Amino acid sequence: MGEIKQLPKRSEVSEELTWDLSSIFKSDAEFDTSYEELEATLIEVSSLKGKLSEGPSQLLKTLQKMDDVSAKFEDLYVYSHLKNDQDTANATYQAMHAKASSLAAQLNEAFSWFEPELLELSDEEIWAYFDQEEGLAIYRHSIEELLSSRPHILSAKEESLLASAGELFGASSTTFSVLNNADFKFPVVKDEEGNSVQLTHGSYGQLLESTDFSVREASFKGLYSVYQQFQHTLASTLSANVKVHNYKASVRHYGSAREAALSANHIPESVHDTLIQVVDKHLPLLHRYVGLRKELLGVEKLHMYDMYTPILGEAPIRYSYEEAVEKALEALQPLGEEYMTVVKEAFSERWIDVVENQGKRSGAYSSGAYNTKPFILMNWHDSLDQLYTLVHEMGHSVHSYFTRSNQPYVYGDYSIFLAEIASTTNENLLTEYLLKTETNPEVRAYVLNRYLDGFKGTIFRQTQFAEFEHFIHEEDAKGVPLTSDYLNEYYADLNSRYYGPAVEKDEEIAVEWSRIPHFYYNYYVYQYSTGFSAATALAEGILTGSEEKLENYLAYLKAGNSDYPIEVMKKAGVDMTDGAYIEKAMAVFDSRLIEFEELVKTLDKK
Repeated sequence: MGEIKQLPKRSEVSEELTWDLSSIFKSDAEFDTSYEELEATLIEVSSLKGKLSEGPSQLLKTLQKMDDVSAKFEDLYVYSHLKNDQDTANATYQAMHAKASSLAAQLNEAFSWFEPELLELSDEEIWAYFDQEEGLAIYRHSIEELLSSRPHILSAKEESLLASAGELFGASSTTFSVLNNADFKFPVVKDEEGNSVQLTHGSYGQLLESTDFSVREASFKGLYSVYQQFQHTLASTLSANVKVHNYKASVRHYGSAREAALSANHIPESVHDTLIQVVDKHLPLLHRYVGLRKELLGVEKLHMYDMYTPILGEAPIRYSYEEAVEKALEALQPLGEEYMTVVKEAFSERWIDVVENQGKRSGAYSSGAYNTKPFILMNWHDSLDQLYTLVHEMGHSVHSYFTRSNQPYVYGDYSIFLAEIASTTNENLLTEYLLKTETNPEVRAYVLNRYLDGFKGTIFRQTQFAEFEHFIHEEDAKGVPLTSDYLNEYYADLNSRYYGPAVEKDEEIAVEWSRIPHFYYNYYVYQYSTGFSAATALAEGILTGSEEKLENYLAYLKAGNSDYPIEVMKKAGVDMTDGAYIEKAMAVFDSRLIEFEELVKTLDKK
């Protein structure tokens, strides 16, 4: 037998392939010193309580102190979590991260008095402070945001009651999580070689990609047999969670749970409605793509468990990390010199932790704080997918870099609503680059199929989820009991409407709602679809070579939280209250589907 290849220990990884965290703290000892200093500073923050009525200089002093303390805490937290993630088995960094996480709770407690105390002042008093104190000017938008929530903030006693009930409000979500991640035991199935495989959430996704029909079917039926068995319990947990959303929206005087959820980022409800309406109108595009999948798989009946198996086999191209860096630099060129300067800095100054090592956290992400580099974690293996992951995370990091370089601390972050747009724009630019430079029809077909699958899984599937989520909140608000039978019937019809006549109506898919954790997140999923659509429109504009469109895009990257997300996107050239940006995305999907349809005919003749 050949020797089994072992992952390297952290100490064995080449330094140039690791991130350089010394720009945050030169040593762990420096971290400890900063931690102790910050703990002591929290006493100063608490001592500011009860003094906002003393005048504008006191308000400015308080805001500046809170910013300073928060920024220093973020440095500690980011350093500890990056150190912990690079080797989760390292006890020193486990303890360090636990300390930083504990400090977060102390910070929240130290700041908890500020908003209620500020809101004891009238709007007139607060804006008079701004007229009298020039230094308050940069805080105007953040205070406007806070004051706009005044109609939905209750009395101090009522707010205290709601806050103390937080654990109770989250009980159904916690119960679902425990059931789903700890208690549910899924059956053992056979893989393609006939080996017994324990079905888990992780293995399920891999098994559905199997080229063996029987493996996919057994995995699908095996997984859903558990959810079917517990569907009544899961309907109860989901129903209770929806009731919490509706109750909290009601007591805070919102018209609906959706209005309450979207108001956090000042997103008009029309954005959500428009997304569902435009996607519903274009479902025939998804039906066409699904029909093509059925044809290419050569199956008499297409099932929901056939949606993830590759229809073109293994990727005909792969990249080493060094090759991927070169491809990324070429693909992102349309973003201009200012953008590319930051990308080159990321590669040359060790923002990226590249390779997998023993104990390293899985997956990939971009993370950082206002005063740190926007670091990237990867677990590199040579593939096309990893190239896409690299440009995706680079999109997040450059977005963070520009935001922090152009905004004061108070606006030095951005909402989830905006976050995925920058990363997905980069993916779109990479797709366009590969389609322009790759002449091999097999490679082009693979790239097109990857894009079409991503579109299917993000815009169509996440909008399906958004439509279901809105339905259950509306039905509960009407007093309709959310029983498993009721949810199953609606979800089965919804799934059939989305995927069309080419797909069999598998009875198991009716309970898919019971395994989706995002339905406990409170109007979160629609942002995947809006973000992907906006990125498609923005990439199209950038690729025209228009200097104005590029400048508008860079302005979005630099805006942070200095304005409401909808306004930031309008300045970037995308009005997300209007369905035109989704229509543009659908047009791109259509054109790439046409090319894919033609390409596979050519490949079939070879």
